[in-house]
Amino acid sequence: MLKLNWKCTDISVLGQEHGLNIEQEFNDYAGKISDIIKSLNQRKDKPGECLQWMNLGYNEETVWYVKEFASMVEGRFDNILVLGIGGSVLGGIAVTEALLKPYWNMLSAEQRNNLPKIFFLDNIDPDTINGLLAVLDLRKTLVNVITKSGDTAETMSQFMVVKNLMQEALGDDYRKNIVATTDKKMGILRQLADQEGYKIFYVPDDIGGRFSVFSSVGLVPFALVGLDIDKIINGIKDIDLELKNTDIHQNIAAQFALIHYLMDTKKGKRSTVLMPYSSRLKYIPDWYVQLIAESLGKKYNRAGEIVNAGLTPIKAYGATAQHTKLQLFNEGPNDKVVTFIRVGEFDTTLDIPKIFEYTGIGYLGGKTVNDLLRAEMYSTKVSLVDNQRPSLSITIDKIDEYNIAQLLYMLEVQTAISGELYNINAFDQPGVEQVKDYMYALMGRAGYEGSATSLREKMGIMS
Repeated sequence: MLKLNWKCTDISVLGQEHGLNIEQEFNDYAGKISDIIKSLNQRKDKPGECLQWMNLGYNEETVWYVKEFASMVEGRFDNILVLGIGGSVLGGIAVTEALLKPYWNMLSAEQRNNLPKIFFLDNIDPDTINGLLAVLDLRKTLVNVITKSGDTAETMSQFMVVKNLMQEALGDDYRKNIVATTDKKMGILRQLADQEGYKIFYVPDDIGGRFSVFSSVGLVPFALVGLDIDKIINGIKDIDLELKNTDIHQNIAAQFALIHYLMDTKKGKRSTVLMPYSSRLKYIPDWYVQLIAESLGKKYNRAGEIVNAGLTPIKAYGATAQHTKLQLFNEGPNDKVVTFIRVGEFDTTLDIPKIFEYTGIGYLGGKTVNDLLRAEMYSTKVSLVDNQRPSLSITIDKIDEYNIAQLLYMLEVQTAISGELYNINAFDQPGVEQVKDYMYALMGRAGYEGSATSLREKMGIMS
């Protein structure tokens, strides 16, 4: 199971000004945390609570359908192309980058065990889209278009471009190269899939995009490139049992959430840094940034009071960030909590040869790159302590389906607990919806004509 070390947030290490009396805080908040965990688990099956993601580890029917589909299309495609934005793809990118062999798309078919390459279009930059489509053979590509609402402008514009090209290349057979992941009952993509005969997977009700990685949103692309989704589900189920524990002393998600909440509200540390010491985990902070920013960044609390709550998430990964961001972390504003992710055992070991022994770098010879990366992490952690900067450490045994699933699910649960501590709705995103409305107006969507005029006036003032 995951391990959380919070000692470098305690007053015994950081002192009174920047540290917390962790054991005392755990005792003081024991009742509240217990009530929050009970409430979340009691509400998870109620419509409208947006907590269905807590049940994804037990959705055996979806797992079966996904595995069946992956088996049916096995060997038919050279490429998987995933279209989406935000929560539709960030989890997919993070997990596939972590679990597939490094440089997967550059490996030969034999090295990939004849499994397809996978590409994600996660933005609407025209140069990137045109560049990818120029090198992909769409006749040998399975396109997975993902949007819960069914009308996300960025995703559907991608799809309109790709679908048109696929139809030119394949004729009526293009339909066999498309799988849609969307809402079960409504939305334009749902209608198109029915009309044109695409294979469909459904995003369950009451699951927001940023909590959807273990639904069909993530499981479909994972299975298509050969990841073991049974191990993913087993990892979720096992840690879910631990995170149902109402005793904060035994619940690492509750500990993680409470420490961040108290560091914010008592110590003014309003930024959270996620810093894995593994290049394979470098995209997990991107997923985490959306999870925290959209969930906790809220103007109003549940009582309707203006609170402007939220932690500012910052992505980093070691040892690269030591040469880009550590100066800020150590000597800039003391307003951050850094969370290291440590890998207990890497898949491989890389020896550093004993050469250049007569120079100042001779000391590296005979060690391993694994040793060096471990030393980099501990050195960074100690330097933060020297500067009275709080940090946490999460340890995963190794990078595999079981452990990565546990890591992401724990971060989801701690986000839900954090929302309850801040007394805000962690599952809506009104600030995002406002931008969508402005975009609809500018692009001429029917029903937004009135706001388009005033919006252009405002834009003229700002330009």
